[in-house]
Amino acid sequence: MNFGQEIKGNTLVLRISGDLIGEDSGTQLVGAVNDVVGHKVLTCIIDISDLRYINSSGIGVLITILTKFRNKGGEVYLMNPSESVNWPRARVNAPTRRKKSRAKARRRKERQQ
Repeated sequence: MNFGQEIKGNTLVLRISGDLIGEDSGTQLVGAVNDVVGHKVLTCIIDISDLRYINSSGIGVLITILTKFRNKGGEVYLMNPSESVNWPRARVNAPTRRKKSRAKARRRKERQQ
């Protein structure tokens, strides 16, 4: 993975290319964020148009960056996500909020009858 950074006003722009798989590259990326977060930089735009692959560790890196900015009252935006990026697929069959709401409504209806 390679990345570049630029500060424009109170915005950090990160450009990531290659494979974001955590490990050393993720540490470098988080380190770059640590250097600027809190110095009146409240917004981070991460350009992932040249990102080829991301695994769960890479997603963890993005979540870490998001958390750092939100803890300081800022926000993070992903820019230009490519449809060809091999994003990890969730393989957990966890219920969604919508399914839970339907189940609750069904139980309520059964109790009323």
